[in-house]
Amino acid sequence: MKDFKKVSYLSFLACLVFVGSYSVVSGQDRQRVVKTISSQPINQPQPPADSPKPSSSLPSANKASRPALTSEINIVAPEKTQPLVKKTASSNALNAVSSLAAGRMVYGSPVSSAIMRGVQSRLGIPYRYGSTGPNRYDCSGFVWSVFRDAGIEFTRSSARSLWAAGIPVTGDDRFKFGTLVFLNGLGHMGIVADENGFFHASSSKGITYSPFKGYWEKRVVGFRRLATADAPKTVE
Repeated sequence: MKDFKKVSYLSFLACLVFVGSYSVVSGQDRQRVVKTISSQPINQPQPPADSPKPSSSLPSANKASRPALTSEINIVAPEKTQPLVKKTASSNALNAVSSLAAGRMVYGSPVSSAIMRGVQSRLGIPYRYGSTGPNRYDCSGFVWSVFRDAGIEFTRSSARSLWAAGIPVTGDDRFKFGTLVFLNGLGHMGIVADENGFFHASSSKGITYSPFKGYWEKRVVGFRRLATADAPKTVE
């Protein structure tokens, strides 16, 4: 009986050895599985299946080129803005010339033409207080030199003195060429061209023509003509 148990025990051990050997041999042929680890977070939400892919910043060769501009380009010039202050000075002597042609002058034609030439030859010469020319003039110095060159002699004096010595002029006679106009409280004077304006020595423009309308119309004191013995008769 003991021999039988001994044989059975040895048989059991032999079976264990056989099974173990078979497992080792079979393990050598089994393929090893390596689990890959993703670098992405496991809790990252997945994008929807129909979401568009981001476009590349590089231009694609298959994209159509931009069509050339075919419509006509119209350039609109900016509108001219009106100055805030109207220009009150001009060197235009055409108004006085038309007055001479129409016979609207204080003196005869030869003297009035000489006055006009004297005015035109001095246009643009700068202003200087107390000067009588030929390179600078003030208002009374300009009037005195023009009349002297035309053959009408009188004593060089201020605008206020000439106002006191002159003969008042009213009505349409005020706007005959050659009439003297006094302005700025008798501190300024000039030679009338016609009903539109006069010639004078402007402190900012020099010898120039200025319209009455605008700046000067509210500064006119009155009109005079010379009353010297040497002055020619007034043309009626």
